Amino acid sequence: MSANKIQHKVNHVALVVDCSGSMHQHQSQLIRVVDEFVAGLKAESDRLGHETRISLYSFDHKVENLVWDMDVKHLPSMRGLYRVNNGATALIEASLKSLDDLGHIWEEYGEHSFLQIVVTDGEENASGGDRRHDGDMSILGPWLKRITAKMNGLPAHWTSAILVPNSLAKRTAQNYGFPAGNIAIWDADSQKGVEEAIGTVRAAATGFLRGREQGVRGTKNLFAVGADISIDEVRANLEPIPADKYRLLKVDKEVEIRPFVDSHPGVTYERGSCYYQLGARAQVQQNKEVIVVEKDTDRAYTGDAARSLLFGSDIQGTLSVKAGNNPKLEVYVQSRSVNRKLKPKTRLLIML
Repeated sequence: MSANKIQHKVNHVALVVDCSGSMHQHQSQLIRVVDEFVAGLKAESDRLGHETRISLYSFDHKVENLVWDMDVKHLPSMRGLYRVNNGATALIEASLKSLDDLGHIWEEYGEHSFLQIVVTDGEENASGGDRRHDGDMSILGPWLKRITAKMNGLPAHWTSAILVPNSLAKRTAQNYGFPAGNIAIWDADSQKGVEEAIGTVRAAATGFLRGREQGVRGTKNLFAVGADISIDEVRANLEPIPADKYRLLKVDKEVEIRPFVDSHPGVTYERGSCYYQLGARAQVQQNKEVIVVEKDTDRAYTGDAARSLLFGSDIQGTLSVKAGNNPKLEVYVQSRSVNRKLKPKTRLLIML
């Protein structure tokens, strides 16, 4: 390659959305929030100077491509494209088709990365035909072999993730080959479920694009946050909290937050003054503040830009996130619960 040749970053994103009959209650809301997801991709790509192209798929017992590898700047609304049907759920077939289709993209020039995100409210029951097979291994067996082989053989610059409705579906997705860190659970039964799911996806996609700036082309921990930010970014965008305005307490064993705080001299539990260290997956509501702490110095930073720095701009609703592996920084989330269980080997930040 010529020394002065620009090796531009190209992101190929495939959003694969369930349109089986059980998604009917979410149809109009899903259209709106997917449009917002695309707008977020566009904004972050513009900010970073990336080229981001998106493909959209819908699936019930049949898989349909709605948009193919289109620049996000030119993507029309999902309105008129996405429509819920009364079919079953060909989850494996849809996952495979979108991956196979992306495999036809020529990668000779540019630095390409691929991100597939599948959203479903049910489990596989239709791949390989129009009729429900309900776990019939004579039909499902070959599809299981195909998807596990495909997932295990994905190159390092490919990322495949999925949102599922419950812990059983999560275990099933892991059996298909989706990495555990690329599986998130969403509430498929609530009115806010779709908005929260796409908010989670949007935050993950934002983190994915930012990770590209650090040389990361693929990840098995997509739904983690904070791994992609630096101390310099924190100092430049957030406000330092004076050292005499907060305390950090070590948590040695699982304990409820209120008695833990009250057991320490000089502090008393007050609702909203405590921030737990983000570790394993947690639900972060839209109105919860976040604080970032430098591990080496315990300096803390916050401000209006903290949420957008971690999750992306204009993320609405509740996010399902866990902490990414950042050797320099820790993320703390505000708690207003009197009985939140604090996890051992974490810390609690208390505003004084």
